[in-house]
Amino acid sequence: MGTRKVQQLGPSTLAMTLPAEWARSQDVVKGDEVTVREGGRGSLTVTPASARQGETEATIHATDFDADAVERAIVGQYVLGRRIIHVESEAALDSAHINAVYSAETQLMGLGVVEETPARITIRCSVDPADFDLNNLLERLENTGSTMRGEAVKALAHGNPDLAQRALNRERQANKIFVLLLRLIFTAYHDPGLARTVGLDEGFPLVGYRSVAKNLELVADNAEDIAEIVMATDGHTLDVDQATMRRIREFTDAVDDVAASAVSAAVNRDYDATVAVREQFSAIEDREADILADLPEMNHSSLVKSETATWRRAEQ
Repeated sequence: MGTRKVQQLGPSTLAMTLPAEWARSQDVVKGDEVTVREGGRGSLTVTPASARQGETEATIHATDFDADAVERAIVGQYVLGRRIIHVESEAALDSAHINAVYSAETQLMGLGVVEETPARITIRCSVDPADFDLNNLLERLENTGSTMRGEAVKALAHGNPDLAQRALNRERQANKIFVLLLRLIFTAYHDPGLARTVGLDEGFPLVGYRSVAKNLELVADNAEDIAEIVMATDGHTLDVDQATMRRIREFTDAVDDVAASAVSAAVNRDYDATVAVREQFSAIEDREADILADLPEMNHSSLVKSETATWRRAEQ
């Protein structure tokens, strides 16, 4: 759009014209309010009211998709920040599509069916960004993953399938928090005014938050893998001596410490804490090789590898 000259309107007031093409495309006219936000390196972001309101509704034409695609589309529209999602068909929705809608509803926080006819289902998202804080959600996601991991490893040590199932049941909650984080990150990125609402002074850290959230979600997946090993293994435990199992549990405790410290360093943007986390990471890095070397030849080494993947993601 080129450069603009700054005009002086009064003793302390400077003004600049908005590009006419931009104003037309955003439906900005005289008397409208825009949000002006200061960014990094001396930049200013001008956001019109139309962008702040965003596209709040979406329609998914189920006729064009199978049930799995409809379910994925609902999740995608949720992440994009839609408040109302319509799923409709030219004829009556078939059972598979209806089941896909209700399956998506159970996966997403704040989502619920508000209207249903034979050919159309309307879902509404009641999530208000002002009710959530990104830092708090990251900590909740880390706590959920840590709880899952503790339950899964304890289940393995004691041959307790009920504990393993409890860990598996928590995976859905971890996924709900992760997808909610994606929704808030996406909407805050496209509406700078929301960044402060979700606990950020500027939008730039959103890219880093996305990376942290994904790694924490994968940590929960690693815990799920351990729980599935318990459910699938004869006797629901490993054929190893108690000393080795104790080492595995101590390794799990060390992983918990690294993961919690890493998230704390990220949300507080504490460089010294980050350095300390890397030192913790280095201190336990050799444990995987030592434990695996002492295990007998069997197919259960994936347990320790799942733990290793956890602390690698924490270090990231």
